[in-house]
Amino acid sequence: MDMTLFIALLAFAFVSSVTPGPNNLMLLASGANFGLRRTLPHMVGVSLGHSFMVFIVGLGLAQMFQAYPPLRQIMLVVSIVYMTWLAWKIAHASAPKEGTVGGKPLTFFQAAAFQWVNPKGWIMAIGAQTNYAQDATWGAALMVGVGFVIVNFPAITLWAWLGQEMRRFLTNTRRLTAFNWTMAALLMASLIPILFH
Repeated sequence: MDMTLFIALLAFAFVSSVTPGPNNLMLLASGANFGLRRTLPHMVGVSLGHSFMVFIVGLGLAQMFQAYPPLRQIMLVVSIVYMTWLAWKIAHASAPKEGTVGGKPLTFFQAAAFQWVNPKGWIMAIGAQTNYAQDATWGAALMVGVGFVIVNFPAITLWAWLGQEMRRFLTNTRRLTAFNWTMAALLMASLIPILFH
């Protein structure tokens, strides 16, 4: 992969990583509820987990979906169930009786595993490998994964930081609960384009 193509890949990876989607909405909510430091394992799990998935997709996992179409439907159902559970977890992150934050942020492994059922993540991975690993070698697939490692973490950090900054506004239980329910609803709404595609 030449430098011009790699720079184009970095631009694609940054734009697709920084725009709203399930990961960024969950990081915004986690930053608001737990702060940046406690959200760090979640952030690293998203960044490394997604980059690894991008690499694996480049090695041929996308062809499995083409060869066996029902697998895509299975993944869609798993994705919807898992994202519904995550939305429920976000919606119930506050403890109204105590006025403190309940629950725990996602762990590294939970966030990394989420990448495999994140519809936006799949679209990003397939698009990146199709457009930037044109020779379809394992080296090209690796370079696309590396490109995401370089830009994904700074991009998603913005969302967790923004959530942490919102904590000043979310000082009472009612506001925090309303914020959490809004984030849960937006997470579920992010599935709509996938369901009707």
